[in-house]
Amino acid sequence: MGKFKVGIIGCGLIGNKRAANLPGHELAIVADNNLERAKSLAEKYNCSYSSNYKDVINSDAGIVIVSTTNDMLAPIAIEAAGKGKHILLEKPCARSPPELEGLIEAAKRSKVKVKTGFNHRHHPAMIKARELVESKSFGRVMYIRARYGHGARLGYEKEWRAKREIAGGGELLDQGSHLIDLGRMFLGDFADAIGYCKTCFWDMEVEDNCFALLRAKKGQIMQLHASWTEWKNLFSFEIFCERAKIDINGLGGSYGPETLTLYKMKPEMGVPDKEIFTFDGGDQSWKLEFLDLVDAIENNKALPDLENARKNLSDISKIYSWNEKIK
Repeated sequence: MGKFKVGIIGCGLIGNKRAANLPGHELAIVADNNLERAKSLAEKYNCSYSSNYKDVINSDAGIVIVSTTNDMLAPIAIEAAGKGKHILLEKPCARSPPELEGLIEAAKRSKVKVKTGFNHRHHPAMIKARELVESKSFGRVMYIRARYGHGARLGYEKEWRAKREIAGGGELLDQGSHLIDLGRMFLGDFADAIGYCKTCFWDMEVEDNCFALLRAKKGQIMQLHASWTEWKNLFSFEIFCERAKIDINGLGGSYGPETLTLYKMKPEMGVPDKEIFTFDGGDQSWKLEFLDLVDAIENNKALPDLENARKNLSDISKIYSWNEKIK
């Protein structure tokens, strides 16, 4: 494996996580419109920094990580693709499907690889769940029930995620997009999506809760609830198969230990057998996601990520549209 120079645009929480997960590669330059934030990250890794994202795009970095506010994700990625940079682009990748189309075309023209930041696919419990489902030991997946939420923090209604023009949407686009992406991983593409988006608590322009139903093209249903009023951080993803339930809880850290509980139905039914898997090796998803991009670059592998992101945004748009119709 060769060594890539990497540039990061956006030096907030996610940018810092990305910087800490570049195994064997060099962070060469970072940028943030808050120069002090860029300087703080640069000092950790002894690299260059700037308040102008174009300095990263025009640098000799071969990979650019874009971890900005939602309104700048696609525009910056389009510029980076135009300069021949391979890209790791944070979810949701754009505010709407039309906004993403320009990047899809730019990536095709420049023949660059684009990895999207749906890192939950790389969590060990999800990897284990995929192995269990693909083994076909428990029959087909019938439906999925998923919940994801946190309680935000004081002043959250004044942050950029609360502003529709910048964020493009609220909690559905934020944590809900992760759940929809995971649902597609197990059920395939969705044919229909409906849901209620409601602002229950926070004084903001966007929803702080979304309750949605999605129907896969194969007929299975996914039920999700994404919430900024969960108060105690929560991640719950339940996969119901014909002969088992796969129950994933936690993401580590403030979300609690990451576990997978497999409930196996007995031939006579009744109380199922239970097997618990605990994953306490720390969150490796950021590293694995970056290495997936590196592998695609070095071995010229196709990545389905942008197409998945387009479908994700399309599903989210359907939910927002349905919600508007019933108001």
